[in-house]
Amino acid sequence: MGVFIPKKLFGIIGYPLGHSLSPLLHNWGFSQCGLEAVYMAWPVEPEKVTDFMKGFGSLPISGVSVTIPHKLSVREYINHETGRAKAAGAVNTLFWDGDQIVGDNTDVAGCSEPLRPYLDQIESALVIGAGGAARAAICGLKELGVKKIAISNRSSEKARDLAAEFKISSIDWDNRAVHGYDLIINSTPLGMSGDKESINPMIMDKIGVNTIVYDLVYNPLETVLLKEAKKKGATTISGLEMFLHQGLEQFRIWTGHDLDPDKARKLLLEKLT
Repeated sequence: MGVFIPKKLFGIIGYPLGHSLSPLLHNWGFSQCGLEAVYMAWPVEPEKVTDFMKGFGSLPISGVSVTIPHKLSVREYINHETGRAKAAGAVNTLFWDGDQIVGDNTDVAGCSEPLRPYLDQIESALVIGAGGAARAAICGLKELGVKKIAISNRSSEKARDLAAEFKISSIDWDNRAVHGYDLIINSTPLGMSGDKESINPMIMDKIGVNTIVYDLVYNPLETVLLKEAKKKGATTISGLEMFLHQGLEQFRIWTGHDLDPDKARKLLLEKLT
């Protein structure tokens, strides 16, 4: 039996990577499409990102997913950024255009795609958090044409800066539940598996049957925010949807192939449950 030698190599960089679902999704995708490629996990410490990017330029690596804490630092080593990456101020996808390294941001698509079925219900949205995921969420909401967007963060200065940059509203953290919104997006790690799992990032007073609550955290699948929102009759969207759609968009960029989102979702859910 011969040894499989892939024609193309892809992977993810971040630190720590933990149990990333990206290798599962992309390697399954390569198999579905009959592509001779492999996707690997490459834990890269912050001080090693320069070495990795030099290697990316000289080794036969076709594409890279970029996660925390490298979404900003890799920007120093690329030749071009897409409009999405520039707008989001962060890069999560690297690919080649000839001999040029291009940075893109598929988190924007990851945030926006799960919201498309609800567009006629969304005129106002509150984004909780002010990091890279918040930037992607705001860009996604703007692409979708949401009219009223507000941001709230524990550090009010960060929220105000981001609000000024994107020309949206900033809401003091203690007042984030004073007004009702059609859509609430949590882009913070509050509620994530581990020491933050029991923390709900939102005050639930104004959330009801007409509210959509979208938590970008996908581990656990049902965060404390989503559990409390369900009790109030709200429509809930798991962070798995963002992960799924940003990954599908990466796969399309790299290969030109569109994967079946329902089959991909089933694959990920089987892993997580």
